[in-house]
Amino acid sequence: MAKMQRWRRSRPSEEGTLATQAPEETLEVDLDDEPAEAVEEVEAEVEDEVDEVVDEAPGAWSDAAPDEVDEEDEDADDELERPPLPHVPDRSGLTGWLFGGRNPAEVLPLQLLQAAHAKQAITTALAMGLVAAVAGRPAREAGVVLITVLVGQTILGWHNDIVDRQRDQAHGLAGKPVGAGRLEVGTVWYAIVVAFLLLVPLATTTGVRAGAYYLGSVAVAMLGNVVLRTGFFSWWSWAASFALLPAYLSWGGWGGKAVGNAPEPAIVVLAALLGVGVHFMRAVWGLVADHEDGWTYLPLKLGLKLGATRLLALSTLFAVGVVVALVVVGSRVGLSR
Repeated sequence: MAKMQRWRRSRPSEEGTLATQAPEETLEVDLDDEPAEAVEEVEAEVEDEVDEVVDEAPGAWSDAAPDEVDEEDEDADDELERPPLPHVPDRSGLTGWLFGGRNPAEVLPLQLLQAAHAKQAITTALAMGLVAAVAGRPAREAGVVLITVLVGQTILGWHNDIVDRQRDQAHGLAGKPVGAGRLEVGTVWYAIVVAFLLLVPLATTTGVRAGAYYLGSVAVAMLGNVVLRTGFFSWWSWAASFALLPAYLSWGGWGGKAVGNAPEPAIVVLAALLGVGVHFMRAVWGLVADHEDGWTYLPLKLGLKLGATRLLALSTLFAVGVVVALVVVGSRVGLSR
């Protein structure tokens, strides 16, 4: 009978750090029956058992390879510290296509349009163009009047938002890009200068004297944005600027040398009254903020006594009455003498 020898597999250095060690087993090997093959077979069986033990103890590798764990931690920290990816504009839809994926509120031309009080500018320009056409002015002259007044009213809207930027910011008013800080004051002043350089030749296209009257109307309105605006005489600039508009129409013609006639005094007075009525109508929407700021102008005093709704109704009725009077007087005596 062949001798039997006990073989014990020695533990490699790599396995010495395992948290869970593989159980040692003794195997009986027949030395007489091909010892080399027997040794290889035994080693294969032992390695399989060690692999099973390692699979059952996954945490052991964290102790066995601290450098690798540190590298993984550093990678995780790097991912946390990486800055966010830049915003990719959404170009879907018509708005995204028109504005390149940007928010319309961040587009400069739209911000300038919003700060220009576009509704008031368009309404006033259309009214002046219509009056010019009704007064018998040719279509080209009426068109120039419309464009001129539109540019002038745009300048007034921009200037008003510059003056009121701190109040608009304090009250958190919507639709005020200058007050919200989205539109720089310097940018608006630059737009005003450019628009004024356009306004001068437009206004004088229908005559130098007529253009001077309209430029004076714009200057008075801009002065009214900063002088006597919060007190009892807040209406003065509205009355004065509107009173100059009939002269712009009556003295106008075609070309810089055109000379017309002086306006009818009754038309001038009614135009001034219309300006006061428009002032009251416009003031109604800001009575709360103006009262908080300590303003004492006439629309606010009447609003506190009558109420905002009643004041708006009376102001609208007054303005409509003045417009009717203008139509009646104009049809009888005309715009100019």
